[in-house]
Amino acid sequence: MNLRTITTVVACLCASHSFAQEQSTAKFGKLTPEDFKQTVYSLDSNANAIVLADIGSTEIDGAKMGELWLEYKRYKRIKILNKNGYDVANVEIGLYTNGRATEELKGLKAVTYNLENGKVTETKLDMDAGIFKDNINKHLVVKKFTFPNIKEGSIIEFEYKIKSDFISNVQPWDFQGQYPCLWSEYEVNLPEFYYYTTLSQGYQPYYIDTKEEKSGYYALPGGNMYQAAADDKFSSIVHEHRWVMKNVPPLKAEVYTSTIMNHLSRVEFHLSEYRYPYIARSVIGNWQELSEKMLKDDNFGYSLGRGNGWLGNEMSDAIKGVKDPMEKAKNIFTYVRDRMTCTDYDRIFTDRMLRVVLNSRSGSEAEINLILTAMLQKAGFAADPVMLSTRDHGYAMELYPILEKFNYIICKVKINDQDYLLDASHPMLGFGKLESDAYNGFAVVINEEATPFELATDAVLEPKVSSVNIINDEKGNLTGTMKQSPGFFESYKLRKQIKEKGKENFFNELKKDFNAEIEMKDPTIESLDSLSDPIAIQYDFDIKLNKEDILYINPMFSEALKVNPFKSAERTFPVEMPYTIDETYLLRMDIPAGYVVDELPKPIMVNLNDNADGFFEYVLSESDGAILLRSR
Repeated sequence: MNLRTITTVVACLCASHSFAQEQSTAKFGKLTPEDFKQTVYSLDSNANAIVLADIGSTEIDGAKMGELWLEYKRYKRIKILNKNGYDVANVEIGLYTNGRATEELKGLKAVTYNLENGKVTETKLDMDAGIFKDNINKHLVVKKFTFPNIKEGSIIEFEYKIKSDFISNVQPWDFQGQYPCLWSEYEVNLPEFYYYTTLSQGYQPYYIDTKEEKSGYYALPGGNMYQAAADDKFSSIVHEHRWVMKNVPPLKAEVYTSTIMNHLSRVEFHLSEYRYPYIARSVIGNWQELSEKMLKDDNFGYSLGRGNGWLGNEMSDAIKGVKDPMEKAKNIFTYVRDRMTCTDYDRIFTDRMLRVVLNSRSGSEAEINLILTAMLQKAGFAADPVMLSTRDHGYAMELYPILEKFNYIICKVKINDQDYLLDASHPMLGFGKLESDAYNGFAVVINEEATPFELATDAVLEPKVSSVNIINDEKGNLTGTMKQSPGFFESYKLRKQIKEKGKENFFNELKKDFNAEIEMKDPTIESLDSLSDPIAIQYDFDIKLNKEDILYINPMFSEALKVNPFKSAERTFPVEMPYTIDETYLLRMDIPAGYVVDELPKPIMVNLNDNADGFFEYVLSESDGAILLRSR
């Protein structure tokens, strides 16, 4: 290697080291009038607020005291650009609790800064009267506060620490959010005897991503979980990881997205193993171990597979003497669905005994579907609970059996060698049907095998057929018939809409969407109460035409797509369809009396790729005095 090459390498190394040491200039309480001057930022010129700095860190503390805990620090500074950004002044801090101990919030400071007469003024949060506590559930306590004296142009900042005795609860970090962020930084320093699985997601590049190692000295707190003697002091490698993102754009909701949480630039941690000086053991385990643990849990599977004599009267009321297995299962499903009211759709464990839940006639989706599972088992069916993550909760990953990645329980039952997925928590869901939100990829059956399977959106077909026939009546006017068969999910949505607002309102809305002035006659809806089947819509109509020299007619009528769903100039995350769409529109329309066709749109057929995984066709023609259209 020649001297010139050596010099180049050294220069690069020095530059890299200097770059990695770059820090945010934001410091708590250090503001000048200059900080208030800028009111529009090129990162997002329409932003209502902008995060100037968001900086956090996590490390293991207490090393020299014979006890270890996590210390999480956070500092955040935000500028409010207009009144629509006032929501950033509402802050919530979550604290984990197991009922006996709770994470501690320490050192909280929050200040609002305003520029008045050329000087920076500050208004501090009242620490006694301004902080509120909300017990969300048995594992989550939230501390809340609102910044005082906020105005357009205010700069707010806060900082705090969380002391946690729960070593597994390393705080995640969101680099991206509702508002643009100029500097987002997270640093994690963890000793190697705690091994965490790190999960990273998102599409924004790191400005800084560095890893270093140093030595740390620790004292064991005592106990029989160690290979070394209690109170021994030892050294351990500490892994330091620092991530920085700079000029991070806001993540805005787009159509055809499962949830933006799946695409948020984020890093999170899950304790996987204890290593020396602990007795080495895996924490994260495998799916079979997790499933076995859940089946034994008093708040999940303990009641399943047992005699459950308390269901005796319920079973006779539900089955009603039916012998056919399919009818018997449907009766049990209908009995649970129609008897119970769901109060929470985001649970995987029960809060009460299933017997108490059934008698109260209300419970979470987990409680309702576990009752359904218990009743099906009581009737002799092979039935098991299924754990999944709904689309708005984010993806669950088959690779890691992490309980927090799931939020929903349904039931799987085998009838005549065929599996059916059931959800009795929604009053208008039919047998063997799930809401589209449940189709979000990986799910697992909670049984001895912990059977995995996919709830894939591509496997769910949503067909829709609309047929329109329009003729010239004896008076020379156009009269027609619309017949429409929506798919299951659209039918499910329409059933809820009709139940809430009525049939008359539904048909009035259809009339508004028709793209022509019409008089609707004899509207009907079939299969409205057959919850497992699609509905069928039919109505007759007369089109009121102005007898002008030239008529312009939109042949799609009420089925035309009026708004392009993809409006963003740039989209950084994928299009995720909720199911496979297959919509067909057929039209036969007599040419109005006294008119001839002057022009028809050219036919078009488009394949999205060589395999025709997605396609569009729009074919118009004229034949025997009629216009024919097929759109799919």
